[in-house]
Amino acid sequence: MTDYKCLFLDVDGTILTPDNTIQSSTRDAIAQVQNKGVEVFLSTGRPLHEIDELAKELNIQSFVGYNGAYAKYKGKDLYQESMDPEIIEQFLKIAKEHNHKAVLFTDSANFFTEKDSPTVKEFIEVFHLTKNEVYSPQKERNILGMTLMNLKETDPELYQPTPGFHLSQVNIANMLHCYDVIMDKINKGYGIQMVLKHLGLSKEVAIAFGDGMNDKEMLHSVGEGFAMGNGHPDLFQYAKHRTTAVTDSGIFNGLKSLGLVE
Repeated sequence: MTDYKCLFLDVDGTILTPDNTIQSSTRDAIAQVQNKGVEVFLSTGRPLHEIDELAKELNIQSFVGYNGAYAKYKGKDLYQESMDPEIIEQFLKIAKEHNHKAVLFTDSANFFTEKDSPTVKEFIEVFHLTKNEVYSPQKERNILGMTLMNLKETDPELYQPTPGFHLSQVNIANMLHCYDVIMDKINKGYGIQMVLKHLGLSKEVAIAFGDGMNDKEMLHSVGEGFAMGNGHPDLFQYAKHRTTAVTDSGIFNGLKSLGLVE
């Protein structure tokens, strides 16, 4: 059996169920692999300052955040990659013209183009965001991630083609109008590759679980990539394995198939 060293877990729709809870089987699976010496990473589009409590709850100190723009290993920074201020300005101009809302993430806060609209209030509630401020251009130089809200099905085309960037739909019920803005060279897969390089490990000893299209590169960057049963329909082609849904012990069942939990 392969001596696995790292486990990368998406958060929303992978660890967290639609009602923002964690199944007992998921907690058990994470604890079991940790006891076997596997380093567990939260690999998410979320800002790291907003998952502190989740990390403490699961005894996790390593992260790939902001869709791969920032990584930490056992509490220590590995790298940060900020977005180009000109691209930010371009995207915000388009958003304003079409009544789209936006949130820009730094390493310490979430900056919304406005905070009072129903769309933004729902976004804050769904993702339990607490460190929220109103955006100002002075923050452009330290933006690690960006999400657009209130988009109709064809609206992503308004932002394309933007060389070096693409939009990825958020795979959560009632949040399908939201799209993460992701640098082509920066994604969860890039983050995992950086982590594995830092640790001197091959992809074959790494495992990942995800449910959204922002997870596709991640699932290709490990030896054992699992798409959750509730995953985006287009994600399954990128995964080596398909496990059960987040509400049906998806992480536990996937790890059990590898002989890592019982």
